[in-house]
Amino acid sequence: MTDEIKKQYFTIGEVSALINEAPSLIRFWEKEFTQLKPAKTPKGTRKYNEKDIELIQQIHYLVKTKGYTLDGAKEALKNINKKEKKAEIIAQLTAIRNFLLQLQNNIQ
Repeated sequence: MTDEIKKQYFTIGEVSALINEAPSLIRFWEKEFTQLKPAKTPKGTRKYNEKDIELIQQIHYLVKTKGYTLDGAKEALKNINKKEKKAEIIAQLTAIRNFLLQLQNNIQ
């Protein structure tokens, strides 16, 4: 069996290399974007998970590629999150509806 072991946490150096930016920029973004809150060890070493990295990549794309200001990127992230939550709620409601229809068919 070859079960791939997946890394759960990444250092700031690994993340900065991934987006090709300085670690100081990531630390700055942590102060600016309240959604970005990596876990920290007792010594204060940052530990980024996949969700943190996805958010950093989104911020990087908006600010560096699309040219958004920090305020513009914050607003864009809010809109992205709203759309994702809406889609998630719709999926859940659809699943509930299908379940209720199955129950109704079984009763009849």
